[in-house]
Amino acid sequence: MKKNIFRTIGSGITTKIAIISAAAVIFVACEKEEAFMAEDMVKTESMRTASDESVDLKRGNRATAPGDQSIAEIAIAAGFSELVSALVYVDEELETGLVNLFLNGTDQFTVFAPTNDAFEALYGALGDEVNGITDLPAELVRDVLFYHVVEGRRAANSVVPPVRPRKITTLLGAIFTVNSDGVITDIAGQQINITAANISASNGIIHVIDGVLLPLE
Repeated sequence: MKKNIFRTIGSGITTKIAIISAAAVIFVACEKEEAFMAEDMVKTESMRTASDESVDLKRGNRATAPGDQSIAEIAIAAGFSELVSALVYVDEELETGLVNLFLNGTDQFTVFAPTNDAFEALYGALGDEVNGITDLPAELVRDVLFYHVVEGRRAANSVVPPVRPRKITTLLGAIFTVNSDGVITDIAGQQINITAANISASNGIIHVIDGVLLPLE
């Protein structure tokens, strides 16, 4: 999981990925802010319907006991189609078993789930060559997915710190930091918001975020 994620990427895509931090931040800030806000409201409400357990980050609430639906079932029901497509893509290309892990698995994980608009912003920042998740190397998509997953059930109170930024270690082995306002800073330097938290699944917890975390220095 700690492989160099650029090893299998062609030079053209590598160049585009390497500049994504600045491009994505500008794109989100200038062109997608309103779209993010609108979708976050819809998706958060859908997630509430699925789990009835979305909370205010600053309260530091703990998540309830595991729910009836799996992480994958909640993501599908809430319309997180780009995230689900990414899981299916790496499964088909690399036989990772991620779909089964999040659909039927009993091991507990915490997933930071980007909205569809977050993925669309990523594609837009990468240019005309990228129109969807399958236009990216499967190995890269796999590593990006692992960067959104943390082992165990981590509710908001163990993710969002009371004062000092908290480092979170992901399944990729790379870290990101979270500040007391629920803002994540990834390795690429992007700042991404947790917009809904403590969505309890049978096999973990989901926190919704408004950007795609990138494990790229």
